[in-house]
Amino acid sequence: MRVLLIHRQGPGQFVHLARALAADDPASVVMIAGRAVADAPCRMVAAPPARAPGAATHPYLLPSEAAVLAGQATARAVLGLAREGWRPDVVLVHPGWGDALFLPEVMPGAPMVAYAEYYHRTDGTEIGWDDHLSLDAEARCALGLRNAPLLLALEAAAAAIAPTRWQRDLHPRPFRDRIVVIHEGVDVEVVRPDAQARLVLPCGTVLTAADEVVSYVARDLEPVRGFPWLMRALPHLLERRPGARVVICGGDGVSYGRRPGRAATWREAMLAETGPLPGRVHFVGTLAYRDYLALLQVSRLHLHPSAPFVLSWSLTEAMAAGAAVLAADTAPLREVIRDGVNGFLDEPRDPAGFARRAGDLLGRHQALGAVRRAARRTISLRFRREAALLRQRALLERVAAGWRAPAPPGADPTPGPQARPRAAAARASSQAG
Repeated sequence: MRVLLIHRQGPGQFVHLARALAADDPASVVMIAGRAVADAPCRMVAAPPARAPGAATHPYLLPSEAAVLAGQATARAVLGLAREGWRPDVVLVHPGWGDALFLPEVMPGAPMVAYAEYYHRTDGTEIGWDDHLSLDAEARCALGLRNAPLLLALEAAAAAIAPTRWQRDLHPRPFRDRIVVIHEGVDVEVVRPDAQARLVLPCGTVLTAADEVVSYVARDLEPVRGFPWLMRALPHLLERRPGARVVICGGDGVSYGRRPGRAATWREAMLAETGPLPGRVHFVGTLAYRDYLALLQVSRLHLHPSAPFVLSWSLTEAMAAGAAVLAADTAPLREVIRDGVNGFLDEPRDPAGFARRAGDLLGRHQALGAVRRAARRTISLRFRREAALLRQRALLERVAAGWRAPAPPGADPTPGPQARPRAAAARASSQAG
């Protein structure tokens, strides 16, 4: 089975599947991404867009034009592979950036699985969860257009994958039956408790499980992952727990949402609000994976005050590492955490209350062994990577063999544009950007 993986920010969520497929047969898997990366898990083909969206484009349509340009670049890369004689039996594509737009035209007959990661909504998600995440009327009007590439991909795909039920259920009801819930999984043999773990901070301080370590991890320190609420809770927590050391791991960019209006970074903005924090608070930036893992292993309490958003890998890995987790009481997290059973849920937008709950948990950490063990058991049973890879591969094999998920009510069950001649598809893709 030849598998084509397409992810504009690749390898992204496809990294483990790509590595597993390439380990079996390197020639059987190719990934198309926006750029080449070092240490690629398989053969990668870079497909950068021909240009940026035009300055005169309507602001609402800037993401749409970017999607068309990304889709065109991907279509040209696909045709390049075809000229080499490499054609896939099945395609797994992240359509959010537009890469799936023209696949039925340039690969007629090749069945497609869409990665249905996120359907943008202005209710029940991160939008409006706090003041930092609010949108004005203009932005709310534009947001829905960002779903267009995903909707077109769902219409054309034989099936789709979402990592969690919450993410699946964000999608319009007619499409939900087409979406299979398969998380990327956690390597629970690597991410595991280690009582001997040591974390050496950039300042030279060595932390172990004997220290009262509180951890927070995000790709970037920003509102979607609750960073402002963490910062507002810290003065209360540090007052309650004079021996605690807080390690904050994450970059100063913005992965999701927007930049602060009056500061270069959200860290700078929040420090201006809270004032200087004691030396017991350590901003360590982005850690190497082994140091990140050590942080989770020495942590007595892992804080995850995230807005309602996609399930964070750091959360599942913290649970697999046996950390006690205090997370935001939101729908995506209630799917994984039962308060008091395998972790704890509370309202981070009440900083004093969130800090009080964190302090109480730190004060009785020796009594939380059953909760930490239950956290790891949850990940081992529901998110084990080996099982996730088996399910992903089984779905791709079924789709390659001709299986299709149920079509939305009223949809045309015929193949549609996938039956268009290859020559016509090639002409369509050859138009200049």
